[in-house]
Amino acid sequence: MEQTSAQTLNAVAQSIYDKKGFNILSLDVRGISTLADYVIIAEGNIDRHLRAISRNVQESLSQVGHTPLYVEGERTGDWIVIDYGEIVVHLLLPDFREKYALEQLWNKAKIVDLIIKTHPLENEGWE
Repeated sequence: MEQTSAQTLNAVAQSIYDKKGFNILSLDVRGISTLADYVIIAEGNIDRHLRAISRNVQESLSQVGHTPLYVEGERTGDWIVIDYGEIVVHLLLPDFREKYALEQLWNKAKIVDLIIKTHPLENEGWE
């Protein structure tokens, strides 16, 4: 994987994590899909949560010069797709993720290890 792809995938994952998104999975779909090279799938609790995650992903990537080609689903907020060309981000409510089982579409894809910096507890070190 190219370094810039790895950096972008990690930036997306970090921005999802920072907004308390969960079950973050990144797949290398090169050779399996013609739509993208990488897919990131993650979940949020409710529609507003998914929209907040989506905004955070877009803001984070815009700071490093990436603009989405297309964004779909922000109005309903149950399944949001952010298409960056080489990387497509799927943000879903848990029921939608279970129902559509996107991982099964790319079951031969390689899982990409992500680097996500966790933040220390706010009250760490307090007596």
